[in-house]
Amino acid sequence: MSPEDALAEIAAHGDATRAEGAKAYHKSKRVHLGVPNPVLNDLTKAWRAALDVEARVALADGLWATDIFEARLAAAKLLTQARIRPDDAAWDLIVSWVPDFDSWAIADHACMAGQRRLVADPSRLDQVEAWTGSDHMWTRRAALIITLPWTKQNFPKPEEVAARERVLGWAAGYVSDQQWFIQKAVAWWARELGKHDAPRARAFLSEHGDGMKPFAAKEAAKYLPDG
Repeated sequence: MSPEDALAEIAAHGDATRAEGAKAYHKSKRVHLGVPNPVLNDLTKAWRAALDVEARVALADGLWATDIFEARLAAAKLLTQARIRPDDAAWDLIVSWVPDFDSWAIADHACMAGQRRLVADPSRLDQVEAWTGSDHMWTRRAALIITLPWTKQNFPKPEEVAARERVLGWAAGYVSDQQWFIQKAVAWWARELGKHDAPRARAFLSEHGDGMKPFAAKEAAKYLPDG
């Protein structure tokens, strides 16, 4: 399947009114087609079933290159699954997208795809750590969003604890960054951790909460018993 054919399938479900509303909501300058997320889910599910890994990566690359909102979401969805073998090309493509991030919706969809690839090969955290020093705010933010799976273990293995502590170190380094999306990302990580390891989340907030913006500290404590 060519990117042109896939884009035509997406566009067939477009709605101009929805597109204008979404463009305003996301404060976006790129083209929006007005295609609902469930439709993109159905389309990309069918494409994943029909295409091998190489073809999926090629299609995702082509859709991303269009810079159309729904096409970029579809590109990420094409690569969002637990098992992709081999997955080096998929991971490399996702990493190549990170400097293009300029909005939360596209970034979060791409990071969801990246989360599966990180879980499949945690050694890739070494690449992600380099993002924390980027001048690009969305790249720094992505380092926390893409590592959210390490908040979710109730009984983490030693290597999972080590990865969790590593990312918490990154989050601690972000506390002094007062940009809203960075504060939100720190809060998101601590909030999700609080669902599964409340003592560790509480300890993080005890040490760093005073340096966070009030909204972020409040959100981070959302699922703590005394939060």
